[in-house]
Amino acid sequence: MDLALLSELNRERAARRAAVVVTDLATGAARLVRAEAAEADPLAPDVLEALRTGRSGLVADGTVFLTVQVPPVRLVAIGAVHISQALAPLARGLDLDVTVVDPRTAFASPERFPDVPVLAEWPDEALPKLGGLDRYTAVACLTHDPKIDDPALAAALRAECFYVGALGSRRTHAKRVERLTVAGFGPDEIARIRAPIGLDIGAISPAEIAIAVLAEIVSALRQDRRRAG
Repeated sequence: MDLALLSELNRERAARRAAVVVTDLATGAARLVRAEAAEADPLAPDVLEALRTGRSGLVADGTVFLTVQVPPVRLVAIGAVHISQALAPLARGLDLDVTVVDPRTAFASPERFPDVPVLAEWPDEALPKLGGLDRYTAVACLTHDPKIDDPALAAALRAECFYVGALGSRRTHAKRVERLTVAGFGPDEIARIRAPIGLDIGAISPAEIAIAVLAEIVSALRQDRRRAG
């Protein structure tokens, strides 16, 4: 890979943008295809499939190799609560980049979260500092406070995050749906929110809920790849 192409690839990586390096095996010539240009590429079906699954490999006829670069998967936990304290080390164990966001400084402290970044700010202020959200991000809203959770949910839906979950009962979620509807979100968008959050394993304790949430995130992350076989 020449230096110019490597520099392009590094710029995409730094910006958390997916890309594919297309290498002609006969000539060694390589080019970069950015995710937003994939549909117009001559190898669009193969490039799009590679981006969807995150898998590098040969195209069907064996003449071209696709090297896929996708951003590291990250988890943004909204709420520096007991569930987040249990969730953060579990998620790090699965190599997820974890950040905790909560404007309540009594909760959002390095002492409570010694191993992950903690932003003691409102989501509207904190999320842009993370470079914004994207489809390689999971957002788990855990505060029960609409003033904190709702802006994060709205941002996650607009960014098409691969996972969006929110803590709360069905009654709580019904009120949340009303607020998001008023805010301009349609039924299909709102239906993407996993609520009540987490797989239904009968979880009670913060640690059990954290396991249920993380299992649901992994399931959402791997869904496309399971379909890809």
